[in-house]
Amino acid sequence: MGNDAHGGTRDPGDGRQDDGIDIRAITEDDLPSWDRGIAFGFLRPSVAANLDYRRLLFEPGRSLGAYDGDRCVGTFRSYDTELTVPGGATVTADAVTAVTVSSTHRRRGLLRAMMTRDLAAAKERGTPVAILIAAEYNIYGRYGFGPATVTHGWNIDLLRAGGLRPGLPTVPGGRIDFATMDEVRKVGPEFHDRWRLTQPGAIARTEAGWRIATGDVEAPGRDWKEPFVALHRDAAGTVTGLVSYTVDDNWDGSYPDCTLTVLDVQAVDPATAVALWRFVFSVDWVRKVAVKNLAPDDPLPLLLAEPRAATPHADNSDFTWLRVLDAEAAFSARRYEVPGRIVLDVTDPLGHADGRWAVVAAADGTGRCTATTDEPDLALGVGALGTLYLGSESVPRLAAAALVTELRPGALAAADLLLRTPTRPWNPDGF
Repeated sequence: MGNDAHGGTRDPGDGRQDDGIDIRAITEDDLPSWDRGIAFGFLRPSVAANLDYRRLLFEPGRSLGAYDGDRCVGTFRSYDTELTVPGGATVTADAVTAVTVSSTHRRRGLLRAMMTRDLAAAKERGTPVAILIAAEYNIYGRYGFGPATVTHGWNIDLLRAGGLRPGLPTVPGGRIDFATMDEVRKVGPEFHDRWRLTQPGAIARTEAGWRIATGDVEAPGRDWKEPFVALHRDAAGTVTGLVSYTVDDNWDGSYPDCTLTVLDVQAVDPATAVALWRFVFSVDWVRKVAVKNLAPDDPLPLLLAEPRAATPHADNSDFTWLRVLDAEAAFSARRYEVPGRIVLDVTDPLGHADGRWAVVAAADGTGRCTATTDEPDLALGVGALGTLYLGSESVPRLAAAALVTELRPGALAAADLLLRTPTRPWNPDGF
């Protein structure tokens, strides 16, 4: 339920910025040409600009355009969102999206000029981290981003699955009802704001995002189809879960062979999750369930009578990428499972998080990060720092990949204990 697609680009170069290109913050009057630039950059057919959609997302000073004369050849947008970090606190994140460079203007340094300008402005505002979704893997590491969450979907053959295991938890007095799109816009935001604080890596959903996801505003280049949305409520009537899905109309002769595709699923507790899956698996005519994006730690296959009936989705991949801008603020905001202290020697070519940082965790789970001159325990780049921040990877695994260097014997294990999280981060939302 996000807005623009990926923070991707078609420009893999770091070359010199062409002096003839004007990079500037756009105004509302620039939206038609900027919209056309996005279409060209993402290799989509250019259609008439949906200005209502663009105005809905427009924030003065946060959308950049690279102009060659009156032609927009590069686009860039960012906005502030809340990111849940380990322990349930949130930090402000500079969410980068709508990043494109037209094929005619590659390797002129346009991406670097727009990205460095935005990151510097975010750091000046006091924003601890920046996030984006990388359309291509090899681009954003150059600007200090590291992969920080993954998607992990499943394909489930219901005939093989045999339903859910008996004896799973239930919600006494709970019920599931379909919701209209108007109702989703009314109750969805409040529910999601409660749910996202339970999931590290989740981000806030904007009003615009809810309107787009429910068909109230048409996003250009998207073939929106109204989904089925079911809400789970407890005995008190409080919404505790949501599932959104579509069903294709496929028959094998006279026999139904439909696939139900889960677009969105969240639950505030395991019993609600069980109720939602039991409902999904009971929909008439459905023989297969495709879950495109689920938390990597979600126990769904283990809920089945036959877990082997769930096979990994083909689109499983890295998803959110994160860049630390203010190490002190970022690492002081999250919580830690064990007490300890590590000193990180961070290399950041852009300078925002460059330096030596001591991360200290107390027995109550609180932590702080401060600059230090002490001897370092580990050396790493700022991209690896972003990967470790939410707990997406283990420190020893990054060291085995030559992304972290142990400078003190035993530091890898100590750092892994300090930084690891009980739940891997997950973000269900594109932006």
